Amino acid sequence: MFKKRLVSILLVFLLVLSGCGQRQALLINGAGASFPYPIYSRWIAEYGKVEKGVKINYQSIGSGAGIQQITAGVIDFGGSDAPMSDEQLKLAPGEILHIPTVLGAVAVIYNLPDMKGKLKITPAILADIYLGRIKKWNDPSLLAVNPGLKLPDSAILVVHRSDGSGTTSIFTDYLSTVSPEWKQKVGKGTSVQWPVGIGGKGNEGVSKEVQSSAASIGYVELAYALLNNLEYAGVQNKAGKFIGPSLESTTAAAAGAVAAMPEDLRVSIVDPPGEDAYPIAGFTYILVYKEQADPAKGKAVAEFLWWAVHEGEKLAAELHYAPLPPEVVKKAEEKLKSINYQGKALLAN
Repeated sequence: MFKKRLVSILLVFLLVLSGCGQRQALLINGAGASFPYPIYSRWIAEYGKVEKGVKINYQSIGSGAGIQQITAGVIDFGGSDAPMSDEQLKLAPGEILHIPTVLGAVAVIYNLPDMKGKLKITPAILADIYLGRIKKWNDPSLLAVNPGLKLPDSAILVVHRSDGSGTTSIFTDYLSTVSPEWKQKVGKGTSVQWPVGIGGKGNEGVSKEVQSSAASIGYVELAYALLNNLEYAGVQNKAGKFIGPSLESTTAAAAGAVAAMPEDLRVSIVDPPGEDAYPIAGFTYILVYKEQADPAKGKAVAEFLWWAVHEGEKLAAELHYAPLPPEVVKKAEEKLKSINYQGKALLAN
């Protein structure tokens, strides 16, 4: 009887020891913008290969929802293409940092299956389409800037986001910048009252709506246009050139913004100067509390973000995002170094 009890005790002891050797991965939850979802997914997968003790989960639910959830403290970090407004920041229980991660372009996609050639579009035409003033593809204004293209006598189906979206924030920021009427009647934000059109949830939803609907037009992050083989327009920039979204034209759009970037790193780069600049582009941000409530999680988030703005940037181009300019990486480093628990920095020097 004594021997049986001793064996049982030894078995329990060995099981406890083996359990201690299997440290459970620390779970970090993030959510928000769909704009950077392709690259964030890749970063998380690659980071998981070098850091086995942390499991990171990121949900593509839109920038508006990401801002709401980081404000409520139900996630460890948020994602947004739209910098939080002063009013939104005041609602948060602590100081939220904006960490820029990459730059992306918002492509104006369309589905005109019988048309040969590349569509060109001016700022005024784009605003008028989304205001509902230009209703047909063969409108005289479109024909004037697209000589030689056989534009159909079809009604334009306008597609926009149905959810709170940083992609929408960049797009409506651009329309508000180039169109006084849009600025007055609709304005900019992650969610607006659209004058016309149908909604799709996420960049994924807008891509699917345009892909499945002839004579449609929409806007998505460039990676989604390329992933779904969707046509996208050349948009006339401030210099008067029709420029398509690309790595190079997005980088050119950022060039003028770096010197004037404010201390909190919240900045708009739509309609920038420059011959080769694409006019509808922006930074995308990770939102994280400067003062962390959990030192282990806070340290894990800070270390992941440090890896992202250094090693992760090397993966940006192949996923059709522009990497951060070196000057912006330095600014991001300073913000990451300020993440702390009870005043003590969580990143090692």
